[in-house]
Amino acid sequence: VQLQASGGGLVQAGASLRLSCAASVASGVSFRSYVMSWFRQTPGKEREFVSAISRDNRPFYEDSVKGRFTISRDNAKNTVYLQMNSLKADDTAVYYCAADRQVILSSYARPSAYGSWGQGTLVTVSS
Repeated sequence: VQLQASGGGLVQAGASLRLSCAASVASGVSFRSYVMSWFRQTPGKEREFVSAISRDNRPFYEDSVKGRFTISRDNAKNTVYLQMNSLKADDTAVYYCAADRQVILSSYARPSAYGSWGQGTLVTVSS
């Protein structure tokens, strides 16, 4: 699967952004079969888990974004979204979407569990 992330930008603290990740899947493969996730990374730090959505639409969040971020998927459009509200300066990072058909629940937060990655979109939150 090929992933294309978009929607990043420069915003002030407290503002909102919605990230999108469009997937191009192979013929005969359903987007529904993928676990879709968002990770983020800042310079000098490891890529960290932000959120995931399971094949059956269950959302999972890293603690620091719970109540502020919402992940969703539109299987008809082969797209996953990350609605980010009440943004903080600490949310500044490059955000990556990831996909995999084999990842299990216990591995959702591990970057190594995903075989496909988007190119990243930069989110900058000014304080």
